[in-house]
Amino acid sequence: MMWSEKYRPTNLLEMIGNEEAKESFVKWLGKWIKGTKPILLVGPPGIGKTTMAVLGAKQFGYDLISMNASDVRNKQKIQEILSPVLGNRSVLGKPMIFIDEVDGIHGRSDFGGVEALIDILKEPTVPIILAANFDTSDKMKSIKKVATTVKLKPLPPRLMRFYLEKILKQENKSIPIGSMIKIVIDSRGDIRSILNSAQALAGGFEPQLDKSYETNDVEESINRFFDAKSSEEAQTILYSLRTDPREKINAFYSSIITSNISTNELKQMLDVLSEADMLYGKIMKNQEWRLLRYLDSILLKLYKPGLSIKYSKFNLSWPTLNRIRWDGAAIKKLTSILARQTHVSRSTFATFYLPYLLYCIKNKSIEMHLDENDTEIVQKEMALLK
Repeated sequence: MMWSEKYRPTNLLEMIGNEEAKESFVKWLGKWIKGTKPILLVGPPGIGKTTMAVLGAKQFGYDLISMNASDVRNKQKIQEILSPVLGNRSVLGKPMIFIDEVDGIHGRSDFGGVEALIDILKEPTVPIILAANFDTSDKMKSIKKVATTVKLKPLPPRLMRFYLEKILKQENKSIPIGSMIKIVIDSRGDIRSILNSAQALAGGFEPQLDKSYETNDVEESINRFFDAKSSEEAQTILYSLRTDPREKINAFYSSIITSNISTNELKQMLDVLSEADMLYGKIMKNQEWRLLRYLDSILLKLYKPGLSIKYSKFNLSWPTLNRIRWDGAAIKKLTSILARQTHVSRSTFATFYLPYLLYCIKNKSIEMHLDENDTEIVQKEMALLK
């Protein structure tokens, strides 16, 4: 088990550092009444924002409903998820809403989500906790106006070192003092990062220490995962890939499906990906985000030493992709000429006429009466399709 999970606090008192932020959070939650402003927790990744929300709900007897930025970009989606919660509190028990990474609501994918969310934040009927890594964007300014902001700061190095030494003692492990100091500094107050790095070092794996170990570089992580020399190293790399779960599953799928591995190995890996996909589907259908913690343990089953698998963002091999590319160009030219001859649109010809035409040509049961120039072009394009 990853140390970051094993030593996750079980109550708010066990959380280290950010005492003022914890005090503000507890006061807000303890005095909450209908209409109380939502609270916005701001701080870098791994500092404890999600943990604070989960533990707060547990200790004050709330049923936590978790969402993230992808759930609140669409006005209709927000209404579908939150309207039942906001309007039927007695039926649903004692709900509390937690929306993570609200600073990620931006760009073309935002279809009225911010405006719909702010309308809800203005008149909350249940406690609402928001979390963001940064609070400086224009859209965050409008959210901050209707929320109480509490900032969480990175833990100081001395406190981080004391905490790490405590964990190492409990695990009966040790790491060189120089490495300990370096990961404390490079973690930048990120508890999750320092525990991941320390566990990797204690297990004999030398992580990259020049920056926080977490990454969103999918290509690098997939390649390092399959090049890992042990299951523990692969686990550390996998856990450190902080990207959208769907993107993570898709990256593994496209990389595996295009690699030169045996049929039996391919079957086993596709079974694992199917299990991961079913879990993600359940999470999305029922909004059970707590189950997300099990996704990496499923994907870890993909690790097998010695397999030659490299990252690919395509779901087809290069020879197949090239054939599709060239065939596509040939078909486009062919349908343009023949659509004119049959007086239909190119799309109509390609959809309804071309499959039958190719069948007839294959069986040598048709002759096409074209002018000399068109005949030459058609012959060239048909040759490419063979």
